[in-house]
Amino acid sequence: MTIKKILIVDDSPTERHFLGELLTKNGFQVMTLESGEEAVARVKELMPDLILMDVVMPGLNGFQATRTISKDDATQHIPIIMCTSKGQETDIVWGKRQGARGYVVKPVNPEELLQQIAALG
Repeated sequence: MTIKKILIVDDSPTERHFLGELLTKNGFQVMTLESGEEAVARVKELMPDLILMDVVMPGLNGFQATRTISKDDATQHIPIIMCTSKGQETDIVWGKRQGARGYVVKPVNPEELLQQIAALG
């Protein structure tokens, strides 16, 4: 699978801008949403090739949104990389148990993120 369209789900405008700039410069088409609820509601319409999911968001958090998206037959094929400040080993294990295929801790190291994206492509 070739990754072209990436959906960024993060409640921080700064993070959305930073990640959007990084990915656009590297040739990806970027879409952004501000919440887990929006991601769950719109993922079937947007059908991204990859989702970058923050964890700490008001309402539906990233772990819950990831679990919902990765368990739905229509969207379970979409890889999700957790992109969060929660960097404890237990957070990483939990994120992967919810269906995440990758995990990047903020502040994001651009090379690490791009390597994880390439590994999923």
